[in-house]
Amino acid sequence: MEFYRSHVLVCGGTGCTSSGANKIVKVFEEELLKHGLNKEVQVVKTGCFGLCALGPIIIVYPEGSFYSLVQLEDVPEIVEEHLLKGRIVKRLLYAETIAEDNTIRSLNEVDFYKKQLRIVLRNCGVIDPENIDEYIALDGYKALGKVLTEMTREEVIDEIKRSGLRGRGGGGFPTGLKWQFTYNSQGDQKYVACNADEGDPGAFMDRSVLEGDPHALIEAMAIGGYAVGANKGFVYVRAEYPIAVKRLEIAIDQAREYGLLGENIFETGFDFDIEIRLGAGAFVCGEETALITSIEGNRGEPRPRPPFPAVKGLFGKPTVLNNVETYASIPQIILNGADWFASIGTEKSKGTKVFAVGGKINNTGLVEVPMGTTLREVIYEIGGGIPDGKKFKAAQTGGPSGGCIPNELIDTPIDFDSLTAIGSMMGSGGLIVMDEDNCMVDIAKFFLEFTVEESCGKCPPCRIGTKRMLEILDRITEGKGEAKDIQKLESLAETIKSAALCGLGQTAPNPVLSTLRYFRHEYEAHVNEKRCPAGTCKSLLQIVIDEVGCRGCTLCTKHCPVNAISGERKQMHIIDQEKCIKCGVCIDKCPFKAIVKR
Repeated sequence: MEFYRSHVLVCGGTGCTSSGANKIVKVFEEELLKHGLNKEVQVVKTGCFGLCALGPIIIVYPEGSFYSLVQLEDVPEIVEEHLLKGRIVKRLLYAETIAEDNTIRSLNEVDFYKKQLRIVLRNCGVIDPENIDEYIALDGYKALGKVLTEMTREEVIDEIKRSGLRGRGGGGFPTGLKWQFTYNSQGDQKYVACNADEGDPGAFMDRSVLEGDPHALIEAMAIGGYAVGANKGFVYVRAEYPIAVKRLEIAIDQAREYGLLGENIFETGFDFDIEIRLGAGAFVCGEETALITSIEGNRGEPRPRPPFPAVKGLFGKPTVLNNVETYASIPQIILNGADWFASIGTEKSKGTKVFAVGGKINNTGLVEVPMGTTLREVIYEIGGGIPDGKKFKAAQTGGPSGGCIPNELIDTPIDFDSLTAIGSMMGSGGLIVMDEDNCMVDIAKFFLEFTVEESCGKCPPCRIGTKRMLEILDRITEGKGEAKDIQKLESLAETIKSAALCGLGQTAPNPVLSTLRYFRHEYEAHVNEKRCPAGTCKSLLQIVIDEVGCRGCTLCTKHCPVNAISGERKQMHIIDQEKCIKCGVCIDKCPFKAIVKR
């Protein structure tokens, strides 16, 4: 084993990689070699640190210096000043890590991290995901060894049941119960499957686990295989996740090499192996029966249930199917015990939940919090609040299948039952934050456009009904809506929810229903007043110049891309509404704030 005095951890997740992290690693290695430090300092590409808005991120240990928004030209300075001379480059540090006395705070003391409890993400940003030894050093595969050598299948299932773990893929079904059903089913062959498709817009929880801690999934699936009596596993992951796929492939090869996959694992007579199946990016394949159909090599379309996959799943055999986040909790439950996991969270929602937080929020990124944490805590204490002093308006949880939570419910605990009670859902964990400038009718239309596009078309309620709903929303946002349209929307939504074949269709109306429930006045303003209160819907929008505020500086005229603004210098300017494309450039450029939407 080689020892180093310092480790430079570079985020190798998709976000930071797209910002040039690979080039930064290369320059680090060149600079370390140049200064003769290559034997003293090791550069490691890790998984996601969570604070995606600050990437590329680099953390130098043992000091724990958190460098954010690092550029290629910053690397020589970090190497020469910090790693050679021992002087931390404070101008590049994440500001919140600098204490009032000018010392460096631990990351656990920073607002973004101190309310988090990282169980699923425990190794992300900590280990090299392409090095199995680093996973093993942090008790990796110890849980698998324990179940194979010390526990019966029934004891493993009972431990998962007692933990209270519920599926993190959206449905929230008790994981241990699902395993029990599969164990009880008769079959000469059983399978363990993992849903790593993750099709919700803005969601990247499962991707980050695969990129930062792939062995956790492999270990958990092997545990699941032992528990239900399966010797074969499939990971269904979308092809648009190349880094995740590559690291999972490396991890599977390493596990086979170490005898942790394959035949006679730990010399117990238990055989288990895993194959990867690439998905083509169909949102409907997040539904379990459509996913199973796709793994089998057919077009991803849902099947009627029952029978459920636990009875008749992959290739007609009993199959247990969970998503990445659900599996990632399993080894820790086995190692720490069901009581430990059940002590976290709420009475009916145990453990933690990972959220991909995006939209109108300062700290875009990945967070993991105990169930029961309020929306306010996530948005303001962890997420850093809304940019530019804007007011929080709503948050969408559960993606296209979820609903919008308004400001008056911001103190709602985040757990399965609380979110369902207010017309939303946990979903897989996407959390999109919206401010006062968002039009809720337009938001509902955005998510419905997505589900219309992603519908497999198998059942008429989803194929036809969602299309009719979208047509009504189009009319409303174009200023052509009628009073009866709102009632039509509600009627159609309820029909589709009750009649659609699978979860995609059954939940597709949720964004419309929740916005109607909490923001009905915005729909009514669009229909009755032909006005968009948020000033977002272009067909209902006018951009005008205030004659009192205008100073005739001509900046708006110079920047208008369609020459819609006229006026002499130091005289009142006018916008030609026929030409105006409502791009808003003139609003941004006016130094006197004399141009407004109305």
